[in-house]
Amino acid sequence: MDSVFKIRKTQCNSCTNLVLKSLGTLRGVYGGDVDTINGVITVSHTDEVSREEIAKELTRLGFPVTSPPETDEPSIWGCAL
Repeated sequence: MDSVFKIRKTQCNSCTNLVLKSLGTLRGVYGGDVDTINGVITVSHTDEVSREEIAKELTRLGFPVTSPPETDEPSIWGCAL
């Protein structure tokens, strides 16, 4: 499964690499991607690690999650299929 987190924007590649390397040490995390332009990190993981544990690690690394977890909201067209 993938979990998406909104974090502060960064343009530092070494910071991005540190975050991905540290998240990779969590049991159940098997991948990740940082969108430095939009300040979004996507973490691929199994059920062995919770979204809350990942958010806690991001905060420990200096990248606190800046918004609540994403929810399934209707699209701008009003269709919630």
